[in-house]
Amino acid sequence: MPVFQLSEKLIFPPIEFSEPDGLLAVGGDLSEERLLLAYSMGIFPWYSEDSPILWWSPDPRLVMIPEELKISRSLRQVINKNTFKITMDNAFEDVIKSCAGVHKKRHNGTWITEKMIDAYINLHNSGFAHSVESWHEGELAGGLYGVSLGGAFFGESMFSKKSNASKVAFVHLIQQSIKWGFGLIDCQVTTGHLISLGAKEITRSEFMKMLKQALKMPTLQGTWIHH
Repeated sequence: MPVFQLSEKLIFPPIEFSEPDGLLAVGGDLSEERLLLAYSMGIFPWYSEDSPILWWSPDPRLVMIPEELKISRSLRQVINKNTFKITMDNAFEDVIKSCAGVHKKRHNGTWITEKMIDAYINLHNSGFAHSVESWHEGELAGGLYGVSLGGAFFGESMFSKKSNASKVAFVHLIQQSIKWGFGLIDCQVTTGHLISLGAKEITRSEFMKMLKQALKMPTLQGTWIHH
């Protein structure tokens, strides 16, 4: 099946037209309007510095149902010791740049390009993109960022400079999500790290049903405050 070339029009092809690896379309831009449309349709951008913008909707999809969070005994001990101080939306730019730096070091490149960083900082300033930060002795030790629409949070990336820092941030995100009534955390692509915390693979059609339900809830836009 051909991969769709996007034009300036704010439209995406049906996600059922994705390639087996999840690739759906190429081109377009990273404007706020296009990004929010993409997320609402179960699509996200992911590409490298030397390629055009690529848009994906994989099948299966990794998700976390907030109530299914698993916290191991060792991770619970770390949380109970208050090793990390957790904040939300306190250092979005630092978090996304740290995620980019970690990926670059590990993979000799990153999909979190300068254009991506600018686009998500713009989404953050509009109140749609959020970060969770783990601090240790006043230093940013880890964290994650993503996009929120309705009762869904679309996780984009996480990083750790200190063991368990990103896991503790993720746990706090999930616990906060339960308080807010969120029904879906999109983890996009499967990793052992997330599976260990209770994430699971579901079919794309199941994901879209859950997303449709989650989008019925009003979006919690603006700066998030950790309680």
